[in-house]
Amino acid sequence: QLTMSLNSSTLLNEENTKGPKRNTECLESLELQAPSSFQDNPLQKLQLASQEVLEKAKKSGRSKCPRCSSSRMFYCYTCFVPVETVPTKEIPTVKLPLKIDIIKHPNETDGKSTAVHAKLLAPDDVTIYEYPCIPEYKEKRHEIALIFPGPSSVSVKDIASHLQKYAKKSVCDNDDDCSREPFLKHARIEPKEEKDLNECISSNRNEGAQLKKIIFIDSTWNQTNKIITDERLQGLLQVELKTRKTCFWRHQKGKPDTYLSTIEAIYYFFVDYHQEILKENYKGQYDNLLFFFSFMYTLIKNAKRSAGKE
Repeated sequence: QLTMSLNSSTLLNEENTKGPKRNTECLESLELQAPSSFQDNPLQKLQLASQEVLEKAKKSGRSKCPRCSSSRMFYCYTCFVPVETVPTKEIPTVKLPLKIDIIKHPNETDGKSTAVHAKLLAPDDVTIYEYPCIPEYKEKRHEIALIFPGPSSVSVKDIASHLQKYAKKSVCDNDDDCSREPFLKHARIEPKEEKDLNECISSNRNEGAQLKKIIFIDSTWNQTNKIITDERLQGLLQVELKTRKTCFWRHQKGKPDTYLSTIEAIYYFFVDYHQEILKENYKGQYDNLLFFFSFMYTLIKNAKRSAGKE
């Protein structure tokens, strides 16, 4: 998935350019580089749904995808559905306050990506596109943010104020003479009516500056440049997250542990969004986004311990 700077968080997936591709579904594999934070278990405090269904599926072994009949463990990463031994009704569903578009690089290995977790757990709010087949965002740029680090990136708490500027620019772009005096200013109205009108206009502006969709890029660092420079993503507000430490077992050797997997980046964004934008106390509303991730983390951690590699 995507990499990030030391002061931001987005997405990372290990790039493996040497030797044959490993079976990325083999959770017992011990050829994985663990980040320093792997020694602890920061996921243990999550408020998760029962993972008994995953325990049973693990004991049963690989199962068929109900759509393509491929042999998979837990879920099919190409069809975005659980396998036959994991009933959909036993998988938690997370309702998100915003829509998510995930842009996946065509060369990103399906089995290595955690982006599918988001689609499985928040199916009504997540859409995965394979680059270069992505939407046009220009007309809606005042409602969209791209989670990606950069010199012009802003923090989550500053999203609203920056989107207001985008909304104003959008109005100007659609107005042949944006600099002209507003018609209402010339109208003869009473002071109270003028105040009500100004409040209404202000309210409409704020309404137009509300974030409605976020975009994540699912790619290795070396593949990112082609997507982020695509003209369809230019002009979008870029957001970087607060520094977090990854628990991803496929963390790239030699990279900072502030490089997050896709699902971690999505999860942490919504935690920050809930607190910084919605101004509400976070009580685990989005914890189940890490339902699969936390289970796999524990499996691999236990496997490493059994092999004496911790």
